[in-house]
Amino acid sequence: MKVRRVVTAHDRDGKAVVAIDEVSKDVVSFRPGATIANIWSSEGFPVDNMGEKDTAKEITGTTRDGGTVFRVIEFAPGVAPRNHRTNSIDYAVVLTGQIDMELDDQMVTLRAGDVLVQRGTIHNWVNRYDAPCVIAFVLIDAHPVKHGGKPLPAHG
Repeated sequence: MKVRRVVTAHDRDGKAVVAIDEVSKDVVSFRPGATIANIWSSEGFPVDNMGEKDTAKEITGTTRDGGTVFRVIEFAPGVAPRNHRTNSIDYAVVLTGQIDMELDDQMVTLRAGDVLVQRGTIHNWVNRYDAPCVIAFVLIDAHPVKHGGKPLPAHG
């Protein structure tokens, strides 16, 4: 998967400049059939836009405690299952293809152009179709969801 990322910054005179313009080099896979391009991450709120380090290199898991993760994932047909829940609110935009999102007792098909707000629910991405599905995700740290006064733990 090739994702071009453009990151802006300021030069020493305070002028807006392009700091990074490349095909993402931070590409990983945590399971067969899912390829992840890590685009950017941040730490703390509000976010500090100062500095010159490439924070995509600081992403070590699905989410980032006290911060955000921006990534693009390609789900190949037949992607390996990964039922999981994160302590985050996730904003997702389906860029190409289609995919099924399985919840506890429901399933919804998302197609190119659809958007999703994932609020700490357990879910699994299943690509039963003939083409890859590419989704852009922004994951923002959140408190664990509680049920009956007890937190539902992140896992998977």
